[in-house]
Amino acid sequence: MAEASCPASCGELIQGLINGSEKLISCPIDWYSTVEVKQGTAHQFDERPLMRRAVKATLKHLQIEETWHQKLSIRFHSTIPVAKGMASSTADIAATAVATARHFQQELNSQALAQICTSLEPSDSTFLHQLSLFDHKRGEIHQQFGWVPDLNILIFESATQLNTADYHQMSRQQWLKQNETRLTDAMHMFEQAMQTKNVALFGQACTLSALASQYILAKPGFEQFQALIEKFDLPGMVVAHSGTVVGLLCNPQQHDPDAIFSAVQLSVLQTHYPMQYMKKLIAGGVS
Repeated sequence: MAEASCPASCGELIQGLINGSEKLISCPIDWYSTVEVKQGTAHQFDERPLMRRAVKATLKHLQIEETWHQKLSIRFHSTIPVAKGMASSTADIAATAVATARHFQQELNSQALAQICTSLEPSDSTFLHQLSLFDHKRGEIHQQFGWVPDLNILIFESATQLNTADYHQMSRQQWLKQNETRLTDAMHMFEQAMQTKNVALFGQACTLSALASQYILAKPGFEQFQALIEKFDLPGMVVAHSGTVVGLLCNPQQHDPDAIFSAVQLSVLQTHYPMQYMKKLIAGGVS
């Protein structure tokens, strides 16, 4: 028996057309999908469809006969919201792939895991152990960053669902191109924030990317979230660029999350985002 866990994401810190192609930097949080792979009879009610496909893809990468998947059972535990832009699928796929490799006493490096994940669907970069600029369609790791700011994320979950595949079928190229300059500015800002470990600049970069996303997949109450950022002097916000979740960046030494949640619950935002949580921003990586 082998086990692995992969974190969820509160949308993306940055996403858009960067240096000629769509790329993203996921926003990993301390919320996990844990998958167990062991020899035994498969039971469909114990797994999600992409998990079985992840086993097959991993066996292929390891050059193990694919029919082995019939001898493997999968069990998982995950409370990550599905189809909200929180990387639930990536967490399932990556955890399953690593658990499968471990079952055969092997390990997957970052590039192998990236290729397995993106061979099944466009993927987040949460399986990587550093915040990473990632081509989520080609599985290419373009840039990695060694610093993670000490921030909590107040997560606001919409009742609306949006599957990753459906998002990528939308006509977005015109808006992506129009926002390329804004994303270039956000990326430069993000890089400078990483180099100087500047939380304020980090938040500004994330907010600029979130603003660009409004032209493609608008979030209800965006202006009210901006008002909360000003009212509570928050670093900024993140959004699921291909989903429906919104997050406010919160300094644990400076901000009172209960006061912010109360302000949301007394506003129109409560109607749009009835589920609310607080999680920690982390580096990411399968454990």
